[in-house]
Amino acid sequence: MSVILSASVVRVRDGLPLSASTDYEQNTGMQECRKYFKMLSRKLAQLPDRCTLKTGHYNINFISSLGVSYMMLCTENYPNVLAFSFLDELQKEFITTYNMMKTNTAVRPYCFIEFDNFIQRTKQRYNNPRSLSTKINLSDMQMEIKLRPPYQIPMCELGPANGVTSAFSVDYKGAGKISSAHQRLEPATLSGIVAFILSLLCGALNLIRGFHAIESLLQSDGEDFNYIIAFFLGTAACLYQCYLLVYYTGWRNVKSFLTFGLICLCNMYLYELRNLWQLFFHVTVGAFVTLQIWLRQAQGKAPDYDV
Repeated sequence: MSVILSASVVRVRDGLPLSASTDYEQNTGMQECRKYFKMLSRKLAQLPDRCTLKTGHYNINFISSLGVSYMMLCTENYPNVLAFSFLDELQKEFITTYNMMKTNTAVRPYCFIEFDNFIQRTKQRYNNPRSLSTKINLSDMQMEIKLRPPYQIPMCELGPANGVTSAFSVDYKGAGKISSAHQRLEPATLSGIVAFILSLLCGALNLIRGFHAIESLLQSDGEDFNYIIAFFLGTAACLYQCYLLVYYTGWRNVKSFLTFGLICLCNMYLYELRNLWQLFFHVTVGAFVTLQIWLRQAQGKAPDYDV
């Protein structure tokens, strides 16, 4: 018998469950699949937006959009086109019912549990193909799946279902040992955006003063060439701070501290060309950007929610 067994709505960035159906069976196979649900919810940010995981007699399908993932568990012989059409309906209804601000600021698991009513009604429809076939047109979904089939997740990417992490898992604490290609930073805050703009401004000011120093050097032999180097080093340091604020790299926090130290050294050397307020502005901005780099860390392991 091909049926949909359960479904859930999960936030992509941290795996927080927002809603879920509550009537799935409690046999051994289902319990094993619940473990895979948890493991997948921790890796949603690293996976494509349409995926399938085959777990023996069951399939887990999900789609992701606008920071929210819609997951479902079905028997292995349930048609793909119906599975993703079901998920598409959940997605459309959830987006219509809840705005992004609510989903982004949610802190409590299952805070949209009332959405389960819609999940249950839709699941009943899709588990009764006779009544379903006259209500929906599957041709568009069939064509979409044919043109862009779901990514088949190999079991080796998840590791064993007992929670032991695999090579695909990301250990955010060992930043010097992992590949930055799989890392994503936490969403940017308003203070982080302000820090980025101020760092760009300081870099632009240093660049302008550097070109003026070159003009002075060409017009007069009295200009110190080291001032030019200090201005351009300050520019490079500010731009590199912007890079660290946006992208994850190994030893990111150490690099941000060393970059801030370079900014301080450049401004110490330029104290004769800048007044105290200018020096204070550049050093303060450098410290503020360094703080934002430290605060905006890589997305860590999702809490062990009971999905």
